[in-house]
Amino acid sequence: MRRDPVSETAAPARRAMTDVAYYPGCSLHGTSREFDESLRAVAAELGIGLTEISDWNCCGASSGHTTDHLLGVALPARNLALAEAQGFDTVVAPCAACYNRLSAARLAIATEDGLAAQMPDILGRPFANGVEVHNAVELLRDASVTIEEKVAATLAPNPLEGVKLAAYYGCLLVRPFKVCGYDDPEQPTSMDEIINACGADDVDWDMKVECCGGAFSVSRTASVLRLGRSIIDNARAHGAEAIIVACPLCHSNLDLRQKAMAERGEEPMPILFVTQMVGLALGLSPVDLGLGRHFVDTEPLIARLAKQAAERVAAEKLAKEEAAAKAAARAEKAKVGVGASGGAAPTPDEGEAQ
Repeated sequence: MRRDPVSETAAPARRAMTDVAYYPGCSLHGTSREFDESLRAVAAELGIGLTEISDWNCCGASSGHTTDHLLGVALPARNLALAEAQGFDTVVAPCAACYNRLSAARLAIATEDGLAAQMPDILGRPFANGVEVHNAVELLRDASVTIEEKVAATLAPNPLEGVKLAAYYGCLLVRPFKVCGYDDPEQPTSMDEIINACGADDVDWDMKVECCGGAFSVSRTASVLRLGRSIIDNARAHGAEAIIVACPLCHSNLDLRQKAMAERGEEPMPILFVTQMVGLALGLSPVDLGLGRHFVDTEPLIARLAKQAAERVAAEKLAKEEAAAKAAARAEKAKVGVGASGGAAPTPDEGEAQ
């Protein structure tokens, strides 16, 4: 059950979202365009309507709320107010930082004395604070049955079947629980469920909620490299062929910084957005999913998975043909045996008459 942070009541976690407001945030319009492209492509395939909030603004992300609390609330609240005015009761914010800031603002307005009363004047519009905030993992987790059905119905071989993938949640997708409330903050499973719906195997590993270094990517690069190396090494040690993320900053730290790791002879590990993984399972084009935009080349992984899928299908076809041939041979042998005995065996009465 999903706990709504504002009402403190439990709501069904499996309620599928259909037509929702879409808050892309700055990263998905800039450095993480592939997250935006793959989300739109997958949503269209799943029949989920995404309407980008008109005139949205930056949520403040890492800097706004550290500068001033009221500013840190008002910036994301304006986006919620716009979605509310545009007739929506649900907003999907794919970026983990944006999701966290919008959710935190909604909770603060609902719980802090006098804050709700200030909002209409600050925002310049009425605001009832009635819009729920979800991230891309929630969106896809709640559509997992549809994903599984569509993957099964896809004519092309599923390149992800049996592939081991590590779900990396990082810091902001499930923490703090009072802000997020949709998954366990220490042992989350929502992204693992999506991995399974795609036909792949989730990896049981140790670093799924460890920090990647976050915004220290520039100011403390050495620390980010150390943290990223630990995450990647642990995923590889547990058999993962790729790491699945739902945070632009996590993706940047794990994908971009592998160039420095490669200089030390370390094998690169592909880092895919959860939406790209779902898109591959649904048979969407790597181009439409933005897989060519990564720093770690995803082409060798995609080619290997496609080859494995083709070999698996060929082996299954051969096994079926061999089984059919054996069945036909047994039937023919039985037929020959009956013919050699001169027809059907006589009944007991017939034998006595003879």
